[in-house]
Amino acid sequence: MKLANPVRQVAVIGAGPSGLAALKFLLAEKHFDRIDVFEQRSSVGGVWNYTPSSAKVGVASTIPHLDPHEPAEKPTWIKEGDGSSQAVFVSPLYDRLETNIPKELMCYSDQPFPRDAQLFPKHRTVKQYLEEYAEAIKSHIHFETQVVDVKLKDPKLSIWDVTTLDLHKCLNTTQTYDAVVVASGHFTVPFLPDIPGIKDWDQSYPETISHSKYYDSLESFADKKVVIVGNSASGLDIGAQINQVSAGPVIMSQRSESYLAASAPSDKIICPEIIEFLSPTKYKRGLRFANGRIEEDVDAVIFCTGYFYSYPFLASLNPAVVTHGWRTIHVYQQLFYSEHPTLVFPVLAQRVIPFPMAENQAAVFSRVWSQRLELPSKAEMQAWEDSQVANKGDGKIFHLLPFPMDADYLNFMYTWAASAKSRQGLSNDGHGKRGTFWGERERWMRALFPEIRRAFVQRGEERGTIKTLEELGFIFDEHKFKSSI
Repeated sequence: MKLANPVRQVAVIGAGPSGLAALKFLLAEKHFDRIDVFEQRSSVGGVWNYTPSSAKVGVASTIPHLDPHEPAEKPTWIKEGDGSSQAVFVSPLYDRLETNIPKELMCYSDQPFPRDAQLFPKHRTVKQYLEEYAEAIKSHIHFETQVVDVKLKDPKLSIWDVTTLDLHKCLNTTQTYDAVVVASGHFTVPFLPDIPGIKDWDQSYPETISHSKYYDSLESFADKKVVIVGNSASGLDIGAQINQVSAGPVIMSQRSESYLAASAPSDKIICPEIIEFLSPTKYKRGLRFANGRIEEDVDAVIFCTGYFYSYPFLASLNPAVVTHGWRTIHVYQQLFYSEHPTLVFPVLAQRVIPFPMAENQAAVFSRVWSQRLELPSKAEMQAWEDSQVANKGDGKIFHLLPFPMDADYLNFMYTWAASAKSRQGLSNDGHGKRGTFWGERERWMRALFPEIRRAFVQRGEERGTIKTLEELGFIFDEHKFKSSI
C-alpha cells in the first residue's frame, strides 16, 4: 500500500520517551521538511517529569472513574524563583520511585545509562538521561504548547489540521501536517472501578479513596490502616513503602499473585478483591472482600488499577480510536491507524520495555513515511487486528505483550525496519538509523528481570550501591556455560 500523499511535514505530540525517539528517527531519514514536537510541559521527559506533592494537593479523580473521554488536562502553574511560571501536569511518579527495569534493558540503543547509576535507576536519573538524549534536538520542540485538536483535513490525502494552544499566551494556532505521531502516553486518565457502596463511602469519608497517580510519599500514611488495590508494579512498590510506617501490615487486595512480587507474603495481608464498601451507617469505614472477610477502621484505600487510553484531541476522528478505553482501536501492528496510516500511536503495548520499543517503532514509521517501506493494504491491516481480537479479545489484553511476546515483537520491528530500501546519504551504508535488537543476553535478562528486581529490592538500603547484574549474582557467561552442558 502506497501513501496517498508524500509526507514532508510531521507533527509529534509529546516530548516524552516515545516522542523523542520519534524525532530522532524522523530526522535521521533526512527526508522531511519540517518536524514539530508539541510538549505541554516545560521540559522533555513526559511522565518522567516528577510532580511535587504540593502540585497534587486537591487534585483527584471522580469516584468511581469509568470514562476515558476526558477533556485535555489543565496545567497547575508553579512560580519559579525568578518570577516566571511553569506549567505542571500531574505525573504518576512518586518521590521514591525506582524503575522496575534494569538499566541495560531500559536504555536506547545509542545511549547507555551512566555507569555509576544504580541498576534500577531512580526517577531523577531517568529524567536526566532523557534531558541528555534530547539535548541536540531541542530546537524542534515547542514547550508549554498543548495539542487541543487533531482533525482530518483531507481524507483522500490523509493530511491533518493540528490545533495547538500556547499555554502562556492562551493563543490557538492551527497548522497542516502530512503525518502525526501521537506520543502523548497513556498514564493520564485513571481508572477507579464502580464497586457497590463506593460513592456513599467516598461522600462519608472524603479523601480516603485515591488512585496511585496522586500518591507521592509514605509519610502521610503513618499509623494508618491502608488497603492497596491491585498488584501491578506501582501497587507492589507503593504497598511496600507504606508498609514501613502503617498501623499494622498493609492489606493488599488482588485477584492473583503478581509475577513482580518482591517479598514474601508474610509481611502483608493478602486479600481478594473488594466486593463492597460497607454502609457508613452500619460499619465504621468497613470493606468486604470476596472471601467474606470484613475490615473496619480503614484509613486509606489506594487504587493501583491503571489507566484508560485517552486522546481528547482526536474527538472528531471517525472511526474513533477509543470507545471503552481499554485499548486503542483500528491499529495495525500496535502502531498504525489503519484507516489513515499517516497517524501512529507508538508504545501502546504494556508489560514491555518502552524505550527500545519506541525506537524500533519509530524506525518503521519513519521509513514508511519516507517511502522506503510499504504497508500492506487497508484490508490486510484490518484483518491483522481482527485476528488479534479473535485471539486476545477486545479489552486490556489486546495491548499486553508479556515476555517473550515483547522480545519477539521488538525484533520483528527491527527486522522490518532493516528491510527498507537503502538511500544514499543515510547512515549505516544508506540503510539508516538502527534501533535495538535483542540477542541471547538481552532475552536472558528480560526473562529474569522480575527475579533480578526481587534480589535488588531485598538488599534494602544497600541497593543504591548496586550498579551491575553481576553484583547481584546474575552472570550471563555462567548461564551460557550451564546451557551448553
